This record gives sequence, C-alpha cells and structure tokens, in this order.
Amino acid sequence: MWGAIIGDIVGSRFEFANTYRKDFVFFGDGCRFTDDTVCTVAVAEALLRFASADDAVFGQELSRLLREYVRRYPHGGYGGMFRRWAASEGMGPYNSYGNGSAMRVSPAIWRAGSLQEAERLAKRTAEVTHNHPEGIKGAAAVAGAGFLARTGKTKGEIKAYLEEKYSFGFTCDEWRARRMPFDETCQGTVPVAMECFLESEDFEDAVRLAVSMGGDSDTIAAMAGGVAEAFYGVKASDKETARRYLDGEMLSVIDEFTAKYCG
Repeated sequence: MWGAIIGDIVGSRFEFANTYRKDFVFFGDGCRFTDDTVCTVAVAEALLRFASADDAVFGQELSRLLREYVRRYPHGGYGGMFRRWAASEGMGPYNSYGNGSAMRVSPAIWRAGSLQEAERLAKRTAEVTHNHPEGIKGAAAVAGAGFLARTGKTKGEIKAYLEEKYSFGFTCDEWRARRMPFDETCQGTVPVAMECFLESEDFEDAVRLAVSMGGDSDTIAAMAGGVAEAFYGVKASDKETARRYLDGEMLSVIDEFTAKYCG
C-alpha cells in the first residue's frame, strides 16, 4: 500500500505537467497526495473492518467510507463521475472502466491469502463504482500481479499472468516515445503501469519509469508502485518522507493495516 501512496505523491506534480525523463527529484516541490491515496486508504479501512462481511454489506460499507473520505479530503482531484457519485447518497455503480478501480486496489494485495482471493477482493473493491468489466479487470490485474509479486513469483510468471488479461505491445521506451495522451481508463493505463514494473530494477526505478510515461502520471505510478512494493519492498526512508504529506487520520489507518497485514 505504501508503494501506491508514494507513487501517487511522487507523480502528483507531473499529472498536468508531464515529464518524459526519469532523473527528476523524487519528492520535489509541488508533491501532494491526490485521490489515488485518499481512495486507497478508504479501501484499506474497508478491508480492515468489513472484509469478512457478505458482498452486500461490504459494498455498503466501502461506499460509505469512500464518500466520507471524499468529504474529508475534497481537494483530491477526483474524476467528475466519481465526485458526482460521492456527493449522492443513493447513486449506485455507474459502469465505469476508469483507472480509479485499479489505483485504489493495492490493500487487496496484502489482505489476500491466495491469488483467487486477491482477484475477488479486487472485484469487491471495484464494483461499488467501477462495475464495467474493464474496470473490474484492471483492479484484478493489479491485485493479482501484486499478490504474485508478494509471494515470490518471478517477473516472467507475473508477466504470463498479466498477458492473460492484456496485450503488452510496447516497451517503456516505446510508450514514452508515443507521448501517450491523457488516458484515465484501465485498458489504457494498467498495461503501461505493469510494463513499468516489469522493466524496473527496483522500487524507485518502477515509480520513475511510470512517471516518465506522461499521461495520468500519478495514477500510473500508484499502480506500478503498488506492485513494485510487493516485489522489492520500499525503503524506510521513503515511507518516512511520504508520511509527512499525510495527516493523522490517514496514518492511523495505514499503520493499523500495515501492522496487521504487511508485517
């Protein structure tokens, strides 16, 4: 989960001012947490409190928490439809295939006890809003890849798993050269984020690669970072720096979740 949060914070200042270089200051001026972090922490709290509930109750509680977090952190840079959903008490899922489902799913990597459970938890965390098949697939791909990374699978094995879901037609250099447009869909960004992880040398390199892709840089970095953390781990110094951007309410949930599931 820290990997996604760090990816979001590091990538935040480039979301609307893209860079195509890797040699930027990692935590630089203008960094902040965005909706990626807010929704990730909401999912973590839902999995802490309600993962054992049936799907209906879990969905109700996750929906409540997501709405509460948006109201608590109104300047997260939320997408238009998600903001509309969060402002309404009665609105149900809206058939989204946006990458919001995949950027918030990293707590499922650590809560799951099997690949099948990782995918099931991904579906549960996605479908309260992103119930389009592509929205669910994107979340499942990130959670599944992260679970495999966490449990010692090789990059070759993780890539084979991902290739069952997506076609990987470009390297990171080729993606970068294409100057990808701002794309907020799962199908347009999850493969890019996963390619960044697959080509990376360590956690920081995965985040740097993701940011250098341009486009929706903070979310691409959050997805790549979530899987990279499970594969490489994250330096304590990076976690300590990231903590400075977050408030006590967020940190209490993160600390409780990591103590229980990420030890």
